[in-house]
Amino acid sequence: MNRIEVDDLHKRFGHIHAVQGVSFTVEQGEVLGFLGPNGAGKSTTMKMITGYLEPNHGAVRVQGLDVQKHPVAVKRNLGYLPEGAPHYGEMRVLDFLEFIADVRMLGKVERRQRLQQVVEEVHLEAVLYQSIETLSKGYKRRVGLAQAILHDPPVLIMDEPTDGLDPNQKNEVRALIKKMAAEKVIVISTHILEEVDAVCSRAIIISDGELMFDGTPAELCSKSERNDIDHAFRLLTTRGANS
Repeated sequence: MNRIEVDDLHKRFGHIHAVQGVSFTVEQGEVLGFLGPNGAGKSTTMKMITGYLEPNHGAVRVQGLDVQKHPVAVKRNLGYLPEGAPHYGEMRVLDFLEFIADVRMLGKVERRQRLQQVVEEVHLEAVLYQSIETLSKGYKRRVGLAQAILHDPPVLIMDEPTDGLDPNQKNEVRALIKKMAAEKVIVISTHILEEVDAVCSRAIIISDGELMFDGTPAELCSKSERNDIDHAFRLLTTRGANS
């Protein structure tokens, strides 16, 4: 069974305690919405899950493997869409994806199959031979998503996956996430609360580095007397800021 286990994570940057004792587990079939205001510690936590940052305390296990002790094995099982656009802007889209296929050590047959499938799923046919730096923000985001799922990872971590996309593109990406969900562990960091209703089976809220809520979208709505997810979010993050 695919899973992520986060155990008492702490991260400091000088005097700033960015993540404070965050713990949770995500199982296969779950799409976890990781929510919080700007500066709450969302991206920092996701970078520790993927091994790009080392925690000051605590541990992360992916597929039962400790991220710090088995970084290469863990990264083989991970797809990661970081905040911002892909690097290597001078590369053409197809060349960039071929490069990622090399990094992921995909065999000849698998490479051809996965490239064709991912290009169709993310709708990159029209820009395959353009350099990444010439693309719109939305297309750059789609290229980033394509590289994250190219090796068909069992665990997928995405930071703002629909950032910069128009409404139709957002719906396409959300449909793809739901399609992949049954066979994967998926964690999405987002500030778009409608995304929680649209694709997530569970939500976590952190504020000032601390976990404030962990439950279903319906349970989150119930925290507001208006039964409104935006209002519930504001209530929980305001309490966190004032605690």
